[in-house]
Amino acid sequence: MTVIIDRTRPAPKSAAGHARAKAGPGGGLYKPRVPIHPKLVHGRWRAIKWALLILTLAVYYITPWIRWDRPGGLPDQAVLVDFAGRRFYFFSIQLWPQEVYFITGLLVIAALALFLVTALFGRLWCGYACPQTIWTDLFIHVERLFEGDRNARLRLDAAPWSFDKLWRKTGKHLVWLGVAFATGGAWIFYFHDAPTLLTAFWAGEGPFTAYFFCALLTATTYVFAGHMREQVCIYMCPWPRIQGAMIDDHSLQVTYRYDRGEPRGPHKKADSWAGRGDCIDCNQCVVACPMGIDIRDGSQLECINCGLCIDACDEVMVKVERPRALIAYDTDAAVTARQAGRTAEYRPVRARTIYYAVALSVVSGLMIWGLSTREVLTLHALRDRNPTFIRLRDGEIRNGYTLKVANRTFEPVRLDIRFAGVTGARLSRPGAAPGQTLVITAPPNEVSAIRVFVTTDGQRLSASSTPASFEVAAPNVSARTDTVFLSPPKVRQ
Repeated sequence: MTVIIDRTRPAPKSAAGHARAKAGPGGGLYKPRVPIHPKLVHGRWRAIKWALLILTLAVYYITPWIRWDRPGGLPDQAVLVDFAGRRFYFFSIQLWPQEVYFITGLLVIAALALFLVTALFGRLWCGYACPQTIWTDLFIHVERLFEGDRNARLRLDAAPWSFDKLWRKTGKHLVWLGVAFATGGAWIFYFHDAPTLLTAFWAGEGPFTAYFFCALLTATTYVFAGHMREQVCIYMCPWPRIQGAMIDDHSLQVTYRYDRGEPRGPHKKADSWAGRGDCIDCNQCVVACPMGIDIRDGSQLECINCGLCIDACDEVMVKVERPRALIAYDTDAAVTARQAGRTAEYRPVRARTIYYAVALSVVSGLMIWGLSTREVLTLHALRDRNPTFIRLRDGEIRNGYTLKVANRTFEPVRLDIRFAGVTGARLSRPGAAPGQTLVITAPPNEVSAIRVFVTTDGQRLSASSTPASFEVAAPNVSARTDTVFLSPPKVRQ
């Protein structure tokens, strides 16, 4: 693909270009950061970004306060990572430590979904839903409230220190710190009961981990969203590099349609549009970009596909009475096809999108099947090892076991315990008479340890180790586990 760029005049310098110039012709090990002050634009994509910003921040800050009724003394927080109780609660779903593979499956689904979306629509995650983008947008909005839009901020930065500059800068940073603190504070509520921790936190009685991670998230949010911004995306985040393997010529991306825009140049109202492109070289797409790049230079690692340059360009196109979408979500293949006079077609169904869709469907199906068929009752039997068996006075043989019954429901379950595999075996608990079955009540959301004895006539045993099994059963649920019954070798006849 060949990008047509007019080289007869100096190319517009983005913020990154200014930084390279400042570093000198020889470059250097360190390139000073030139602060980027993106201009506020209005349009479809800016409105979508505002809507997603409000939605995602609302979900993040409000979710720990949502209550979900659970019986007994179980936590009533809808979403809770309960390290003390070794549980993860998500509304009606609870996961135990040994079910961490569900978390792994969820991460795999998220990765495959991200791959598929990127292959189809480019870096939508980076431009609209990434936490770095969301909080940077919020911090830039706060900056505008105190210092004004782009030109006003540039003038304020260049002005000497005064009371007006001092209070604006101080107010901005104080609000930034407040937002950063709210971010860190909301995070710790996901790991403790939110109302209880809120009271304990301000009383100085909260756990050390709550203070530590609140401070850590406050510091990182303040530094990343307030001071580093685009540097996090360019130098710290691996996704811009990984996305190169996900995108091809048919992926929708924010694209400068050079087939329509070139050759570019200034334009006066009375001038003819014949023999030239629609781009009037106003640089509004550059000053609106939060990454400080020029989208007319083609696809770039720094571009997060936020679409703000589209809104900025559309405003200009309306003023000069030209069609919108000189910059738009488009594909490189479509631009090349139009330039060659062919019909441009968007191809969402391609080999890579089929692969990602199939992989996503398979993993999602396995996750749904696993959650829908997961055992709510499990049983394990630990046989006594010292002594392995006891010969009673009347010649009977007794084995001792500890049954581990895990009840993953939110209600107590009444269970019948049975033992199979040994003829004439009887069950008993310490201090109780033996019988064919035992009845217990398994408390909700707990692992119960039950001590049981199995007794049988030694004359009926034909081997020193007899395969056997325990079963616990309720009207709608049951669980089974295999074990062995041991007896002295001399019993064998």
